[in-house]
Amino acid sequence: MKKYTDTGKKDTRSGFGAGLLEAGKRDSRVLALTADLKGSVKMDAFAAEFPERFIECGIAEANMVGVAAGLAITGKVPFIGSFAEFVTGRVYDQLRQEVAYGHTNVKIASSHAGVTLGEDGATHQTMEDIALMRALPGMVVLVPCDYNQTKNATVAAAAWEGPVYLRFGRPSVANFTPEDEPFEIGKVYNLNEGKDVSIIACGHLVWEALQAAEALEAEGISAEVLNVPTIKPLDTEAIAASLRKTGCAVVAEEHNMAGGLGEAVAGVAAAHCPTPLEFVNGKDRFGQSGTPAELMAAYGLNAEAIREAAKKAIGRK
Repeated sequence: MKKYTDTGKKDTRSGFGAGLLEAGKRDSRVLALTADLKGSVKMDAFAAEFPERFIECGIAEANMVGVAAGLAITGKVPFIGSFAEFVTGRVYDQLRQEVAYGHTNVKIASSHAGVTLGEDGATHQTMEDIALMRALPGMVVLVPCDYNQTKNATVAAAAWEGPVYLRFGRPSVANFTPEDEPFEIGKVYNLNEGKDVSIIACGHLVWEALQAAEALEAEGISAEVLNVPTIKPLDTEAIAASLRKTGCAVVAEEHNMAGGLGEAVAGVAAAHCPTPLEFVNGKDRFGQSGTPAELMAAYGLNAEAIREAAKKAIGRK
């Protein structure tokens, strides 16, 4: 199995901040807007470098979306940043009508997603955002796995014509993807070739998938690991090819079971290659207060859960 090295734990929101700054240097049309969360969503470096291209909208997320849509119509490339719960659920009508319906070039930067937000609890932990964004016609949905990939995904999002939802998180996690690897929207990254089971993951669960694959290898089980940072548009050919090769799969994500990567992969299996699937996700539950590590364990969002699900999937072949 190919070995991956954690080069030092970093939070993916800081990857976004670095990517936003880089995108701003490359393209003078890039703007940043936030709703009183500049530091939390790591827009501070961009604001310091380009103060004339930073807009503080205050605690008025719906207005922020409208301002961004108007700026996009004039040819700007605005990034709006807030907590995932606030920038999806709180403003869903504005995102639908002013961004998705008009196909305006707005980039939605969504920080503090999933239960790894931690102690803030269920009201601030969104486990439904991927489902909400996937349902909007024309919306690209990105869930990169570490600091490096989040930085590169942000640069790619700025260059993409049309609305993009970019999901990232608060805790420091393993940083293991190549720093200089260009991010391709719509691409599945095969991190490890395998023949017995496919492990398909996004976001924070990709590192856990790699750890699970190592544990399975010690048991004589060959696991293929797919990193799927683009949930929409989904690379159905790459996923179907892996399912055909291994004959079963586990899908792992820090999201509720409805509407996320799991259902997207299930759709591929149903249409192209009916295959036994197991799912590691938040089930049908809201979050709760606790440390990120405690919550990942409580919700079964870790390498051990993936390993067990993989063995169960193999048993169903």
